[in-house]
Parts: sequence; C-alpha cells; structure tokens
Amino acid sequence: MKAIILAGGLGTRISEETETKPKPMVLLDDKPILWHIMNAFSRQGVTEFCVATGYLGYVIREWAEALVSPWKIVTLDTGLNTMTGGRIRQCMEFIGSERVFATYGDGLGSVNLKKLVEFHQNQNRLATVTAVRPPARFGVLEENNGLVTHFGEKNQADAGWINGGYFVLEPKVRKYIHAELEAFEGHALVRLVADRQLSAYKHEGFWQPMDTLRERTTLSELAARISPPWLTITE
Repeated sequence: MKAIILAGGLGTRISEETETKPKPMVLLDDKPILWHIMNAFSRQGVTEFCVATGYLGYVIREWAEALVSPWKIVTLDTGLNTMTGGRIRQCMEFIGSERVFATYGDGLGSVNLKKLVEFHQNQNRLATVTAVRPPARFGVLEENNGLVTHFGEKNQADAGWINGGYFVLEPKVRKYIHAELEAFEGHALVRLVADRQLSAYKHEGFWQPMDTLRERTTLSELAARISPPWLTITE
C-alpha cells in the first residue's frame, strides 16, 4: 500500500516556524517531521508516498528530490487554497484504483499499520479513521465548597476519542469528496458516516500532533532519543 501525506496547509498556529517553510518541513532534532512520518511508515513496510503540497510546496519538492533514501516519493502540487478533501482526492486519482493510507503531515503516532489494515478489512467499510486520545495539556483541579481536594495531572484516558488521522481508504472514497474546497473531515467523513461506511480503529499508544511551539519542542526532544516513541509499535 501507498501512503498519502497531507502537507499543503498554511500552518498558521505555528507561524513562528512556517514563515519560510511549510509545516511538515519543521525540524524535529535535525530532520523535518515529514521525514519522521515517512520513516515510521517505512519501518512497517510502507515505502511509497504521495505528498499533497500547497503552501511553499517547492520546499518539500526540492527536499524530496535531494533526499537519499529507499523511499519512492511523489510530491503533488494540489493547490494553495485546496482543502484536505480536495488534496486527498487528487492524490487518490493520481495513485489509481487501490486502497491507500492517508495521514497528516504534522503529527506522529505509534499506530500498528498491519493491525489497522486487518481491522479495516474485517469491518468491510470504505474508510477507517484512527481514533486517539488527545494529549493531556492541562492539570486537573477538583474542589468542594471552595476547598481544593485534588490537584494534579489530567489523565489522558479521561478525554474522549478524536480523529488522529492514519486513515485507510478504499478507491470509492473519492466519490464522497465533491469539491476541491471541501475539508475531508467536515464533508466526506460526514457523508461516509451517513452511509455507515466509516469505521474507527482505537489506538491507545503514543500520538502527538504538532500544533504549537511547545509541542514542536516536545517532539524534537523525543526525536533525539535512540528510539522515539512513535517507532515503538505494539504487536
């Protein structure tokens, strides 16, 4: 299977890093987060990528062309203003009629791709999204009549499930994307839900987006480890 990586957004929430480069090119340790995403996929046998570019896409294209690796990387200029739905549809049309992975270019997770695909096949639906727990960002405080009775770290398991990316998509998913300016999340996925064609694979392991400078720092520190947590796959 091939993997689509969404890498065309403006990255406005981390604008300090994205004025001169797209968000997927922000460095973690000494390599772009895009490299870390591809490396995590390749460790599980996925080595062909279609990168959907937009904002400053030439930066990604030039980096990919110069990269020495065993990976096959295609950068597809999907347009500056195209939304995630349009980017996915363009990549799926370029790849052809086959099942694909799709994920975001600004997050990392220790998702077991083999188990994800097995789950998708067993569910027998057109699409599967990986559900994750959002990282705990705030402490939790409990009080009783003004007296603090508990103060500590919020348990990540206390939060609900959210979209963590790491999709598995069948070719027919393209029909659920109606326009270039549609967000995949707010349109195609909603239509798939209405048709009972979307499954959720629950991932309990590591997952971390890079939406803020604080999160970039956290991921960069983890990337410097001998074995970053997104490479520790639960069998």
